[in-house]
Amino acid sequence: MIHLSLAEIAEVVGGKLHNATGAEVVTGSVEFDTRKLTPGGLFLALPGERVDGHDFAAQAVAQGAVGVLAGREVDAPAVIAPPAEKVLGKDGGNAYVLSGDTDGAGAAVLAALAKLARHVTDRLENLTVIGVTGSSGKTSTKDLIAQVLAPLGQTIAPPGSFNNELGHPWTALRVDEDTRFLVLELSARGVGHIAELCRVAPPRVGAVLNVGSAHVGEFGSRQGIAQAKGELVEALPEDGIAILNADDPLVAGMAGRTRAKVVLVGENSAAHVRAKDIELDEQARARFTLVTPQGEAQVRLAVHGPHQVGNALTAAAIALELGATPEQIAQSLGNAERVSAHRMAVSERPDGVTIVNDAYNANPESVRAALKSLATISRATTPARRSWAVLGPMAELGADSIRAHDEIGRLAVRLDINKLVVVGQDARAMHQGAHLEGSWGEEAILVPDVTAAVELLRDQVRPGDVVLVKASNSYGLWRVAEALLEAVSK
Repeated sequence: MIHLSLAEIAEVVGGKLHNATGAEVVTGSVEFDTRKLTPGGLFLALPGERVDGHDFAAQAVAQGAVGVLAGREVDAPAVIAPPAEKVLGKDGGNAYVLSGDTDGAGAAVLAALAKLARHVTDRLENLTVIGVTGSSGKTSTKDLIAQVLAPLGQTIAPPGSFNNELGHPWTALRVDEDTRFLVLELSARGVGHIAELCRVAPPRVGAVLNVGSAHVGEFGSRQGIAQAKGELVEALPEDGIAILNADDPLVAGMAGRTRAKVVLVGENSAAHVRAKDIELDEQARARFTLVTPQGEAQVRLAVHGPHQVGNALTAAAIALELGATPEQIAQSLGNAERVSAHRMAVSERPDGVTIVNDAYNANPESVRAALKSLATISRATTPARRSWAVLGPMAELGADSIRAHDEIGRLAVRLDINKLVVVGQDARAMHQGAHLEGSWGEEAILVPDVTAAVELLRDQVRPGDVVLVKASNSYGLWRVAEALLEAVSK
């Protein structure tokens, strides 16, 4: 973060000094975890389910923090944030989302954190803020954008999917005077959430990847999701840039909701930045010709899955608008690696078993893409390798849940996946769909939990098999992938 005194921070957030002169200067990072504090840092006292950060204020200062941003008085130099008027939450802005915040102190800290992030990003005139949203692929695309922009200047991006009312300002406060690009991922659980995040760190570039059925249970329809996602392009300034997916009509239709320059990306012939001659190798890594107004370049991706083509086009379009050449972009995309965990992580065991750990999250669109990648990898050799799809529930689908799970089960059969292992009763419709589509016997198996899935796979997976593991993150199916990787190392 840029250097600020506690007095300046108190003025920015509308708080008051406590046990401090105000002359203390924050020169390190802003952290809510005492284990990550650096000398000169600022500690965020946030409540949690088990512990309250306010109880660790003195420890944080003893570990080198200059002070604490708190919601109530603590035994350390601090800025006490005023009561929160509004904090992003599940009802569109008024519900505080952290459990354990019994007195609203945490809400006050989050509201103050947002004000501080806005102050810092506003002060940095050479900083370009890039926002990314969509129903799926946000994190993978954010990682690609950051790696493609890095050769152009210092770039900051959040780790993993740190994309909410805490992660958003926390990431924004990693910037300093040398930072040229800040890449932020924006998530939403309701209308108004993305608009609120855009006020924390106003973007000049905004990319909308897709409108799928993830969280349709909360938004009511894909149109409701589109309304929320489009808040990003509505927030862009007149000299901003909106990157929109030409292959998704609901996204392309957002062009009329922004004052910014619109750049369309995709395989559609109407796209300004598009891919042609797409091919997949034996590990479902794409190579294609990148077509841009500035010329063409050959791209060979190191990340896995056909869906990465669209992600790469978004990264390419942003980099082009910010000064990169097609050749520079092709080189950066070719070198770009998977950064965030449990997202199309392809590992090879010594016995030839390939494990695809894509268990961070799941919705109908991302599961379909993962199944197609599995089919590609398993059929890249002659004879084809035996394929396993280990799939758990897809969360937050509301009334569409049964139908969506049924369709995935049917798709696994149509793609000729050899073995479908459905984990958990919440995904039972997936197992039933496979049977109704024509799967029988041991081709589609329903197991109760992760432990049962691991036992089944350890017993039946053979050298040369390909195993995909995917489910919504809350179900922890990544443990299946890790158990399979450990199986031959013991």
